Amino acid sequence: MPVEKRLLKIYTALDELIQKYHPEAMGVEQLFFNRNVTTAIPVGQARGVVLLAAAQNNLVLIERTPLQVKQSVTGYGKATKEQVIYMVTKLLHLPEAPHPDDTADALAVAISAAHCMDTIAWRNRL
Repeated sequence: MPVEKRLLKIYTALDELIQKYHPEAMGVEQLFFNRNVTTAIPVGQARGVVLLAAAQNNLVLIERTPLQVKQSVTGYGKATKEQVIYMVTKLLHLPEAPHPDDTADALAVAISAAHCMDTIAWRNRL
């Protein structure tokens, strides 16, 4: 699928979810690439579409670093992927670990963002 069609698909699906569930905020992981820089461009493009959807729907954006996400979910900023998956499964009382791993990562970002919501809401009132 051409890149522009993939980005449109991401945007459309995300916008439909926002319209259906009416969230107040969106958690997004900050980009961090230390090895495979070639994946940075497509991931950055997709992230831009996600940020656009948040802005167009007037959502509070909560950006978290990978270290912050791991710290929020496991209590340790350098936790392994397996530890994050285990804690996401336990925290959300899931019957089994989420698959694929990207799903667990997204849930971890959401959990981490939720931990910040009171602070974000307070800051936005100022």
